Amino acid sequence: MSKRVLGRGLGALISDKAQSSEKNQIFDSTMHIGITNIPIDKVKANKYQPREDFDQEALKELAASIKEKGFIQPVVVRVREGDYELIAGERRFRAAKLLNLTDVPAIVKDVSDLDSLELSIIENVQREDLNPIDQAKAYKRLLDEFNITQEDIADAIGKDRATVANILRLLKLPQKIQEYVSRGTVSMGHARAMLSVHNESEQLRLCTKVIKNDLSVRETEKYTKKMTSVHKKKVVEQDPNLTAVEEELREVLGTKIRIIKAKKGGRIEIEFYSDADLENIITLLKSKR
Repeated sequence: MSKRVLGRGLGALISDKAQSSEKNQIFDSTMHIGITNIPIDKVKANKYQPREDFDQEALKELAASIKEKGFIQPVVVRVREGDYELIAGERRFRAAKLLNLTDVPAIVKDVSDLDSLELSIIENVQREDLNPIDQAKAYKRLLDEFNITQEDIADAIGKDRATVANILRLLKLPQKIQEYVSRGTVSMGHARAMLSVHNESEQLRLCTKVIKNDLSVRETEKYTKKMTSVHKKKVVEQDPNLTAVEEELREVLGTKIRIIKAKKGGRIEIEFYSDADLENIITLLKSKR
């Protein structure tokens, strides 16, 4: 798949003129060309929706706001098999269903599956509606399905590459810890500290300690340093020759390399953060034949 450049998220769906006029006004379906009311029972959820959990209390609050003030912004849909599939605005759609409304204001767009995925993810991320794990999964889908880079994602959502990389790293944590992060039981700061502990069982033990003792991020970081220092004492000091080889491989492949030597033989660990990264590494290795 050829490399794609990300669009402007919701800005790619609604014209700048429409956005500026809607910014400080209650939505009126007679105000904007291309906006129409569609039957709510003909609207289907977006299969590319990156958000996995919807806060029911927040939805009730949004429903109350819509009931009192109306829609400030329409949903965005595309026609699919005689129905409408949401591209953006699922929270508004769900809130409208709570109110038992018969129709919902919408902008109908003609976009491909790939564009629908991109726009749904970018809209959610730009609005900061996603928890860190949903964000990480969304970024990974963009990397895997759009064949783009972390820099492209960072530019599209207005964050730096390091932030995108750090969020992606959360997917390396055990599933149980990811669930805690999704629910907000464990913060992203705590999760990042746990990533410095390489053993999964130790990560889970640390997570339990964080929750049970209500540790701050700073306290968690101090605890991880103690755990890693104990671990380092148990590990035989790295051969300087192997360290030099790691550095050389790091320069060639452009990613983190670890050489773990055992009593007999050992292994080489090569890190990658997406399918595109893996393909690049494989290409580089093949070119060295």
